[in-house]
Amino acid sequence: MKQFLLLFAFLITVSQVHSQENLPTDYLSKEFHKGRREAFRNLMPANSVAVIFSYPERVFSKDINYNYHQNPDMFYLTGYKEADAVLLLFKEAQGTEKYNEVLFVRERNAGKEMWTGRRLGVEGAKSKLGFSTVYNGNDFNAFGIDFKKFDKIIYDKIPTDLEGNKSGFDLFGLLQIFKSKAGITTENEASIDLFTNITNSLREIKTPEEMELMRKTVKLSCVAHNEVMKAVGPDMSENEADGIHAYIHRKYGAEDEGYPPIVGAGANGCILHYGENSATKMDNQLLLMDVGSEYHGYSADVTRTIPANGKFTEEQKAIYQLVYEAQEEVFKICKEGTPIQDLNKRSREVIAAGLIKLGIITDPKDARIYYPHGCSHFLGLDVHDKGNYMGTLKENMILTVEPGIYIPANSKCDKKWWNIGVRIEDDIAIKKDSYENLSAESPRKWQDIEALAKQKSTFNDMKFPKI
Repeated sequence: MKQFLLLFAFLITVSQVHSQENLPTDYLSKEFHKGRREAFRNLMPANSVAVIFSYPERVFSKDINYNYHQNPDMFYLTGYKEADAVLLLFKEAQGTEKYNEVLFVRERNAGKEMWTGRRLGVEGAKSKLGFSTVYNGNDFNAFGIDFKKFDKIIYDKIPTDLEGNKSGFDLFGLLQIFKSKAGITTENEASIDLFTNITNSLREIKTPEEMELMRKTVKLSCVAHNEVMKAVGPDMSENEADGIHAYIHRKYGAEDEGYPPIVGAGANGCILHYGENSATKMDNQLLLMDVGSEYHGYSADVTRTIPANGKFTEEQKAIYQLVYEAQEEVFKICKEGTPIQDLNKRSREVIAAGLIKLGIITDPKDARIYYPHGCSHFLGLDVHDKGNYMGTLKENMILTVEPGIYIPANSKCDKKWWNIGVRIEDDIAIKKDSYENLSAESPRKWQDIEALAKQKSTFNDMKFPKI
């Protein structure tokens, strides 16, 4: 019986190794992640150690977890995509072995891998991720490190809502071991601030490898938006439009969406983070779609607002054109050296002047009633990515430009404007003297949207049985 179990475990391992060969070839390389660790280390103060943990798994229902999403900082620095891991980065080489980094990972377990998926394990982390010093998580407690000898321990905020699985080396256990070894009873704000400053500075500037993945994720998101523009009609449901996006994302190899899709018609488009996507018909209303794919960890963030019947009313067109003009004015200052806060300031000035001209407000300060959010945020491994928002634009930053106007029912303006919600959001890469609109393949001008809406979509001819 023992020989049978060993053979069974061996066959599982062999089959998993072979099945892993049929994978995309454009993942970030182990050299990329190693380079990011070196860049992080260069920003660390003398005699310091950085401690980075994986994200926890979260329960979806009873004994089923949500699809796992790694801590972007852990992924950025390692490429490791599994839970229950911790990375140690040292400013100076340690011990007689002269190591400057250690990765602790989930232990291989053939039985569990049969149920919940493959694990890299120690050897996989060495060969696939390029680490020299790797241990199983259950070795962390016995690992000979004296955290108290370092002048600085650099770490992010420690989650407080975890429950352990009693193994002692899940994320909860790893965190408890770390706090005990480092003598941490309350979080050190200076350590967290230093971690944040380092990761903000690194992640706000995209490398060529990252830029390639960002172009891919934004481009395929544009294809999805364009297909919905062609397929949409008054009888289409919000959920169906959402499904077209999801299908196209998967068709091009995206693993997921970068955030819960916002697909809202009419009044629903006036809810900034509307997520139900449950209206069964769009009728002759505007459809606001804020949907972006996540491709190999990198998120797009594209919003288009279109007339469900293919043609803007005069009121819809007036609001749409104002948002478009605000975006165009912001584009003019998108270049290296511009204070990031100027993007929001400029968009707000244009929208305030336009709303006054339309008679919707009389005081520029009231523009905030209908334009309550900022204009731009960093984009990358997080849809609201890390970066220094009080700084200036730098070459190879990627940000959104997303002015919007939302006029819900019962607003203090003429009823003809009620339930009009418009946002136009594009993803731009900053250059020395200009910018690159990564999402330019999806039309923004109202005339181009109406023209595309006249084209036929593949989805228009799809027939399904009634249920």
